[in-house]
Amino acid sequence: MKKFAMAAISGMTVAVIATTQIAPPLLAQDASRDSSVYEQLDLFGDVFERIRNQYVEDVDPSDLVEAAIDGMLTSLDPHSSYHPPEQADDLRVQTRGEFGGLGIEVTQEEGFVKVVTPMDDTPAYDAGIEAGDYITHVDGESVLGLTLDDAVKMMRGPVGSEIVITVVREGEPEPFDVTIVRDTIKLTVVRARTESDSIVLRVSAFNRQTYPTMVEKLNEEIEAAGGLDNVNGIVLDLRNNPGGLLDQAILLSDAFLDKGEIVSTRGREAGDGERFNAEAGDLVDGKPIVVLVNGGSASASEIVAGALQDHRRAIVVGTKSFGKGSVQTVMPLRGDGSIRLTTARYYTPSGRSIQNLGISPDIVVHQPRVDPNAEEGEEEEQVDRPRRSEADLRGTLDNDSLSEDEIRQIEEERALAEEAAQLRDEDYQLAYAIDILHGLAALGPQYRAPAMLAGETDASEGN
Repeated sequence: MKKFAMAAISGMTVAVIATTQIAPPLLAQDASRDSSVYEQLDLFGDVFERIRNQYVEDVDPSDLVEAAIDGMLTSLDPHSSYHPPEQADDLRVQTRGEFGGLGIEVTQEEGFVKVVTPMDDTPAYDAGIEAGDYITHVDGESVLGLTLDDAVKMMRGPVGSEIVITVVREGEPEPFDVTIVRDTIKLTVVRARTESDSIVLRVSAFNRQTYPTMVEKLNEEIEAAGGLDNVNGIVLDLRNNPGGLLDQAILLSDAFLDKGEIVSTRGREAGDGERFNAEAGDLVDGKPIVVLVNGGSASASEIVAGALQDHRRAIVVGTKSFGKGSVQTVMPLRGDGSIRLTTARYYTPSGRSIQNLGISPDIVVHQPRVDPNAEEGEEEEQVDRPRRSEADLRGTLDNDSLSEDEIRQIEEERALAEEAAQLRDEDYQLAYAIDILHGLAALGPQYRAPAMLAGETDASEGN
């Protein structure tokens, strides 16, 4: 008993020594850090008063505070920002899918405004603005050194008014001007059509309309085809899709997955993370899927592509996506303003971070550029001329080994192949995706189901 008492006393002694020798330095560090912060706040107050009292012109104190808040947020990353009361409704309006402007999703890089993507069928899209373009001037005024919000303000204006933006584009020797007429932007978030027995779902953004519209359009195409048995696969076109609402990306991914993780988020603290899993049910019953992405595919579209790729549910085709793998949370402030703050990162089911890396396609396919300055004769020389075949020769022998039905089937398949070839001239990447689906269909269902059905590989390993 005496030994236990001695051990207890010794333990208490060690605890006291540890508390007196370790805790004070920690407390001193915290106190020093707090003191430094208060000193910086005092410094801010000194600068604020000097500007108010000695600046060459009278300034509104509230403008100074808002500018300081905005500067504090924009210094963190390109996606954190401050929205004063007059701008706070903009984010809510955009998620509804209708707003005024040029129709471009932008970010800031090296002081210039960089186009993430032009939105489908908008003034910027029709004017030929491309993902990766840099906007250096607006109506002749430089945007260098402006915050992203200030640069965006310069591009806003009344519907129907003209704006001239100066663009720097990779591959172009000189900057060039583009004149755009501002318009009300109404996003058609999902379009659907059938190409050679393949349903093409073009998803241009993720707002509140995306998932229900996708389901509606998909069912319409399946019904028009006479049922799912007459469809050989789905092309999910996410090119130039700048992203949007996380819940819509999760719903769209879940539409083609039976089980497994779709995406996870990880914040600053370990307990801040979330995981989102698929529920049972695949809208297309395991039919092959090809996902198209490019440098304009960002955020929510990268979540969808990454989830389907990691679960081996889809083949991703195109070029590397944008690489925006961060989560922004809109937080209301007093006075009806709000801040948009980066609070977490996205991770695909296999544990890959999208941030700065993007989604790498399984098959890299570049979209050939069309040279608008090419001479007419040069364009004709690039087109493959039809060649004579055995069937073109006079007096050629008939093929007596095929029935009329078999010959008709071959002719129908040839017509489909010719349609696909024509599509290559219009959209090479889409034609390539459809060719992949044709190839998978030709191999038969035994090659499709094991590899393509969701959840057969545990893609969550390594998290």
